[in-house]
Amino acid sequence: MEKAKSKKCCARPSGLKGSYQVEAIITIDERGQMVLPKETRAKAGIRAGDKLALVGWRKGDQVCCLSLIKVEEMTEMVGELVNSLMVASPESGK
Repeated sequence: MEKAKSKKCCARPSGLKGSYQVEAIITIDERGQMVLPKETRAKAGIRAGDKLALVGWRKGDQVCCLSLIKVEEMTEMVGELVNSLMVASPESGK
């Protein structure tokens, strides 16, 4: 079954649109595993087999914030960034 193309939710923000909120409180078990609640997975469109990138934000040597981003969304974001750099670069002649 093919996934429907969804609206971009992780694209570079324009202005102050969008919001951040706590979606769930999760617990890490003895083996270091966690469960994303069913409701959160449904809201995010996460299905079995999806790949997620774990992205950390560092302050010095400490990771203080972790985010999960769908790999397909991240690939699209990186592609858009590279394209914007190519258009803006002096070598592109534009």
